[in-house]
Amino acid sequence: MKMSQLSTESGVTVASIKYYVREGLLSAGEHTSANQASYGADHIHRLRLIRALIEVGGLSVATAREVITAVDTPDMPLSWIFGVAQMAISDADLYSPVAPDSEGRHQVDEVIARAGWTVTEENPGRAGAARVLDTYAQLGQEHLNEISPQYVEAAELIAQADLAAVARNTDVGDMAQTVVVGTILGDALLASLRRIAQEHVSYQLFPPTPRSEA
Repeated sequence: MKMSQLSTESGVTVASIKYYVREGLLSAGEHTSANQASYGADHIHRLRLIRALIEVGGLSVATAREVITAVDTPDMPLSWIFGVAQMAISDADLYSPVAPDSEGRHQVDEVIARAGWTVTEENPGRAGAARVLDTYAQLGQEHLNEISPQYVEAAELIAQADLAAVARNTDVGDMAQTVVVGTILGDALLASLRRIAQEHVSYQLFPPTPRSEA
């Protein structure tokens, strides 16, 4: 198909397609003449992935390129691809290293040890969780300044569901893409489900008081 058809099929403008090709997110089409190229179903699928990462996942073009490169490198360990996906959605300020004497870091280390989790020192979640706990303490929110057992249990259940989805694939390339899509878009899904559940539980714990009639 021509680029105009690719644009119609994918919902991506011709200008954006050309930009993605220049930025290395999308491979160029197969040249059929000096100024014409042919595109196929793989290009449509890739454009949908790019849009998902940028528009739904909130990634920058540069970060999306790193993630796309990881997807295209299926011979690397899945743990490495998980790391790329995690760093892609890890805000640089929130997930930057914390001080060694950070109380939040000590709490996170204790939670990991108590849960028996195998986690590298480089995992961005260590610093991110520590920074949140330290901030709770600074704001005087002592009742929030801990990681509850329910949070730990929920996090592990979610991780198990994530990996089960990856394991359902038999092709390594498909597994890599599931890792990336599930990690990046899954964060948005979980945040949305949390907001839905919070409203539900709030009605249970703090039912609205009927207005008295005048």
